[in-house]
Amino acid sequence: MNDKKNRKINPFIDGAIPPEFISESIRKHSAKTNIGGHSLFLGQVREDKKGDTEVEAIHFTAYKEMAINKLAILREEIFTKHELVCMHVYHSLGKVKKGEICLFVFTSSKHRKTAMEACEELVERIKKELPIWGKEIYNNQSYHWKENK
Repeated sequence: MNDKKNRKINPFIDGAIPPEFISESIRKHSAKTNIGGHSLFLGQVREDKKGDTEVEAIHFTAYKEMAINKLAILREEIFTKHELVCMHVYHSLGKVKKGEICLFVFTSSKHRKTAMEACEELVERIKKELPIWGKEIYNNQSYHWKENK
């Protein structure tokens, strides 16, 4: 499979992203011998403390159609700017408990620096530009909508 730009890909996974899914994604790339470097970013739900409360989970929602369209544009821009062999993005929807993975970004190229730069840029742009929202759920069942920065 050739993972090129201009593809509308649904990045959403219900619930947490399983570690087995991540390892299988990495394993599949061993057959692509034109790759010299991978860069991965794993976003994990953190147990933040706000006063006497602690984050137990984040419930993610999205404007799916808009997010898929925007991701297609981001993919094209990143592929144009960086010489990547492939790029994968997965984001959770629904409830993800503290300690679980909610974002998996994976870039591959002939050289490590290219993969790392593309991955970092992609993560920053996903956080800023995709219509995805997280509602932090606290241990006292109160909640607060997160601000992406």
